[in-house]
Amino acid sequence: MLRTFKNGDELAIVQLWNEVLVHDPINANRFRNQILLDANFDPKGLIVSVEEGEIVGAVLAITRKLPMEGTNLESDTGWITFFMVHPQYERANIGHQLLERACDYIKNEGAEKVFFSSYAPNYFVPGIDEERYPKGYAFLEKEGFKRLYSPVAMHRALIDYVYPEQIKKLKKLRESEGYSFGKVQDGDLYELIQFANVHFNADWGRAIREGILMGMDPSRILVAKKQDVVVGFALYGGYEGIRERFGPFGVDEREQGKGLGKILLHDTLHEMRKLSLQGAWFLWTSETSSAGHLYLKNGFKTYRKFHVMVKELANN
Repeated sequence: MLRTFKNGDELAIVQLWNEVLVHDPINANRFRNQILLDANFDPKGLIVSVEEGEIVGAVLAITRKLPMEGTNLESDTGWITFFMVHPQYERANIGHQLLERACDYIKNEGAEKVFFSSYAPNYFVPGIDEERYPKGYAFLEKEGFKRLYSPVAMHRALIDYVYPEQIKKLKKLRESEGYSFGKVQDGDLYELIQFANVHFNADWGRAIREGILMGMDPSRILVAKKQDVVVGFALYGGYEGIRERFGPFGVDEREQGKGLGKILLHDTLHEMRKLSLQGAWFLWTSETSSAGHLYLKNGFKTYRKFHVMVKELANN
């Protein structure tokens, strides 16, 4: 039997999640904060399969009720952020029924396509991890999803981190040219958030604003300026208060090629090491992008790869 979410399901879903999605366990607090308190959450989009009184499968479908930026609700787009079926019921067609129902919900909301699972702000992983969940990847392909691109997650150990001498020299050179580097000040915040929104994406601006509102220490945000104008930033601990989580991080493309990103990266890692943090990690970049090359050249290693998948929804 398929039905939509009701009060009391949350604990059973978390338990099932930790039995099935073993590489990405969660607890009740994360489920509450990232799903139930999401402004775009609709109980009709959280569909469960029940057998003999037990939840044995679940899927979450999302469409925007609150715009990420301005008034744009991305009305042509929906997202599925997780799906799971208990191993004992994998061959009972439950997965197909859940996904079909989720796509119907998204279609009825007016969307024309559905992504797995590049939803901002409250995604758990960027997409499907084919290596860790090969059955899940094969299932999405069978259901008509196609791979769009493949972001990677990276990690860098900080146990033996030492601020590089060459970065110190580069930093002094750029400072002599009128650049400055330091921790964000309250008066910088409006400009910084607008910079993140305009030059990158609205989720980055939201991460800064909401991170501080939820208690993140603003000293975790570092900025680069040129004649007192923000041209780059980096931060850590901005998502879910996890101090080891690095990013977002970016430099104005007009200022790239001067090593500003390299300086911001190492300034941030140095601040993290001062707190005795043992590592820095993030979930989403492209190995072939300029940022990806920067990370790889500065001690980061890829530890997971994801596939962002998309399916066009039929009009009939």
